[in-house]
Amino acid sequence: MCTVPGHTPHAVCTECMYPLRRQYVGFRMVLERVNSPADLRSLNPGELTVLAGEIREFIVQAVAGTGGHLGSNLGAVELTLALHRVFESPRDVILWDTGHQAYVHKIVTGRRDAFGTLRQPGGLSGYPSRAESEHDWVENSHASTILSYAHGMATAIDDARSGRRVVAVIGDGSMTGGMAFEGLNNLGHSASKVVILLNDNGRSYAPTASRLGESLTRLRLRPGWVHLRERLEQLVLEMPAVGGLAWTSLNGARAAVREMLEPSVFFEDLGVRYTGPIDGHDIAGVEDALRKAAAYDGPIVVHVLTQKGRGYPPAEDDAEKCLHDTPVFDTATGPPKWAPAGYTEAFAQAMVEIGERHPQVHAITAAMPGPTGLIPFQERFPDRFHDVGIAEQHAVTSAAGMAMGGLRPVVAVYSTFFTRAFDQANLDVGLHQLPVVFALDRAGITGDDGPSHHGLLDLALCLQIPGMAVFAPSSAQDVGVMLRLALESDGPAMLRYPKGPASPASPSHVEVGLRGRRARQGGGDLCVLAVGAMLQPALAAAGELATGGTEATVWDVRVVRPLDPELVADAATHRVVVTVEDGTRVGGAGTFMADAIATHCAEAGIPAPTMVVLGTPVAYIPQSRASYIHAELGLDGAGIARSARAAVDAPAIP
Repeated sequence: MCTVPGHTPHAVCTECMYPLRRQYVGFRMVLERVNSPADLRSLNPGELTVLAGEIREFIVQAVAGTGGHLGSNLGAVELTLALHRVFESPRDVILWDTGHQAYVHKIVTGRRDAFGTLRQPGGLSGYPSRAESEHDWVENSHASTILSYAHGMATAIDDARSGRRVVAVIGDGSMTGGMAFEGLNNLGHSASKVVILLNDNGRSYAPTASRLGESLTRLRLRPGWVHLRERLEQLVLEMPAVGGLAWTSLNGARAAVREMLEPSVFFEDLGVRYTGPIDGHDIAGVEDALRKAAAYDGPIVVHVLTQKGRGYPPAEDDAEKCLHDTPVFDTATGPPKWAPAGYTEAFAQAMVEIGERHPQVHAITAAMPGPTGLIPFQERFPDRFHDVGIAEQHAVTSAAGMAMGGLRPVVAVYSTFFTRAFDQANLDVGLHQLPVVFALDRAGITGDDGPSHHGLLDLALCLQIPGMAVFAPSSAQDVGVMLRLALESDGPAMLRYPKGPASPASPSHVEVGLRGRRARQGGGDLCVLAVGAMLQPALAAAGELATGGTEATVWDVRVVRPLDPELVADAATHRVVVTVEDGTRVGGAGTFMADAIATHCAEAGIPAPTMVVLGTPVAYIPQSRASYIHAELGLDGAGIARSARAAVDAPAIP
């Protein structure tokens, strides 16, 4: 029985839905009968209520064991059940944005028993995955794209005259991204038959439509009401023209009829019908709205209100844990309170310290103040903190405007999300040589979030922007030093650092400035140039090589551009030079350094060393622990030593 004071003393508490206290511990009365969406359609209302509670309990237990996105999925239980009862997946196309709210979808589409492998090597993805199930169409872990997918899918389905339906579930902040509005605009323009389920959990964009009441919703869903509106509009258009009455005037009269009959709402101004808001935890209500929306011949938004983290008090009470993913945790106490760690913690501290001394420093992020470490800055300097939502492109160009006005903006985003704003970084910031700093967290292999979240392209991309300084700290201690150097730059600058614990502290480099550091002195055969967090495995490789008689020089590159002339000159004196980076080896830091060394040797009239460029391949790398992936790619100590030894032992080419 639920023991929460004031709640219903019943096995399934309709107030909190958790915890479930049943006579048969460990046995889920309804969930174990659901192996496909078709199984949902035979359930009665009471069984659906029980099922919703069982799914919440199941998700909490599963995520506690593997880590994952908790709050967003606890809030999407009822709307997912309603969705699969109304539409027939996979014949009907159900699309998710963002994909991290699709755990319930995975559970009811036959993947319940695999949840113990969630985000594990070879296991279930934390997002929809085309490789996993025919019910998944888009691996949508980057946000605000699904309405464009829906527009394209609806176009294809309409051409095929198949009668299939397209549903796009969008929420968890995705409506703050500009691409969502591009898709919405084109859906309205083309009158594509798409049902847009807007999951508004308090983090989504909610335009003026949020002021509409349920009574208006019921009225506007009635077919008779729709026919009345269409008939009145047709009567206006059939009115005989009087004098100079023009088509534009008739359009104005038509708009006046709409204003008389119903409030003007954002969506309908774009040609997309709107209904809502609806209680997203009322399965019957959501079903009714979806069935009526499915009968509408054009794009329609069904706006549902949900509670993120619903049914699990620790997730409901801690907004930061609800916002993003959780580590493994104890279900009794909930996920640990979030706090920045490692490189992110160093960045968080440095931003506050610098902000105290330099009032022109502003911080910008794209819906991730916590994961990027900006909450302390936000709390200390609320007027100088800007969360623009899931709008990386806007974040970068807004930063360009700030820099033009004399401010010193720092844009803090994940490396993988920076790629969405490369054009803005290149032409809005780089072309104008504006002093904007990009702090790119989660650079390199990130692990269990899979191919969409590895930060492998930032070095290659930023090195294509003329004049951009590129920093790669090898320890947490160096993050603050490099951030200060970046803010002192006359043009754009980037510093990138990985997820997880920081490497051991190295000596302070305040006095070194824009230079590298020789971390180990070796002989003339081998020089290893390590970029950022690759310093520690490079030093481990050097130690292993020393046991075999090869003494390697190891440089902590620190600043990829401008590249330290002393580092280049020293590397050029060795027979073999190995570069190591946690990013793509094609066009990345290694390629850039190899070109600099070759140029130096040509100018000096000396033989160029054999170059070995180590990094990640051009591939979509599956989820696994970062350490496992590094080992598989030869980017751990043993792998670097193996590649270096092979190059040193290779016979000289005549």
